[in-house]
Amino acid sequence: MFTSSLRVPALRRTPFVFGRGLSTSSVATRTSFVRPSALPRIVTPFPRNHLIIRGAASSVSGRPGSQTVGHAAQNIREEVGGSAADLAKSIAGGNVFQDGVEPTQQTFLGITNAVAHAVPQPYVIFGLAGALPYLGATSATVYLARQAGIAAQGLVPNMDPGVAITILDQALNVQVTYGAVLLSFLGALHWGFEFAGYGGHKYYSRLLLGAAPVVFAWSTLALEPTLALITQWIGFTGLWWADLRATGAGWAPKWYSQYRFYLSILVGSCIIGSLAATSYWGPVGGHGVVSHDLDMIRAERKQHQPEQEGKVGGDVEAVPAPEDADNYVIVKKKDTSKGEEKQSQ
Repeated sequence: MFTSSLRVPALRRTPFVFGRGLSTSSVATRTSFVRPSALPRIVTPFPRNHLIIRGAASSVSGRPGSQTVGHAAQNIREEVGGSAADLAKSIAGGNVFQDGVEPTQQTFLGITNAVAHAVPQPYVIFGLAGALPYLGATSATVYLARQAGIAAQGLVPNMDPGVAITILDQALNVQVTYGAVLLSFLGALHWGFEFAGYGGHKYYSRLLLGAAPVVFAWSTLALEPTLALITQWIGFTGLWWADLRATGAGWAPKWYSQYRFYLSILVGSCIIGSLAATSYWGPVGGHGVVSHDLDMIRAERKQHQPEQEGKVGGDVEAVPAPEDADNYVIVKKKDTSKGEEKQSQ
């Protein structure tokens, strides 16, 4: 049957769908210039009217069009939910845990919870406990940045801007130092996997993966604090990507990539918070307001210095104040050295 159809001219082999528009009168119009006996009879498994309705949207999800607003909203929810589930699978390195009794929901939270429940509880507790000092350093940096900004503007007379900036710089150095320790520790975990032979011994490849973060973190200690924080953020992100690849290759437990992802999110949020606070509120030692003359700031601060009260021992005297002063007399301790000189003469 198909052999004979190949001998028909090209015009005769052209399907109806290309000859005219889809309508019930296609056959009658076609026979007006082509003999029906010359047309090949091709048996198809589809009904005759299938071509007429093939452009209509089906009732399954993922259809190219939506008939109503409700259908469009449902399609959007399904697409977003599917994308979120794929994101959760990517974070977990494709290692999604399934439970035969209670099947895992194919959603972002369902997949995340399934992988999170596979992490031993002591690992979660100590992982969060290790991040507490970093959270404390970040909170101190944010607070001191605001105080340094207030001091630099001269809004607090009893706060020296140079001292405030110095304390802020020390807080940033504490955060940078602990960040270097964290980055080195996360790299050293791969040495532990190698010594234990997890997934087989990989030798130089895994040892190099564990040593590279140590050298990288150590080099950030030589940088200016804000630049060091930016560099460490790049280091934490890059190490998580390496941990994701290592988990997929079987070099680490199946839950390790997701475990590391959320720890990296916590550390990265702290770094961004510190950088935002120092940029918005306070200057940092080494740049910013330090390049200006701090003596001018201190002189302006002294003009707003409140009056001090106290006891002065010995005799006091009142002398006329200078013309540029905002008072008439100045009360000060009496200078007895002039009286002694007169007596000696």
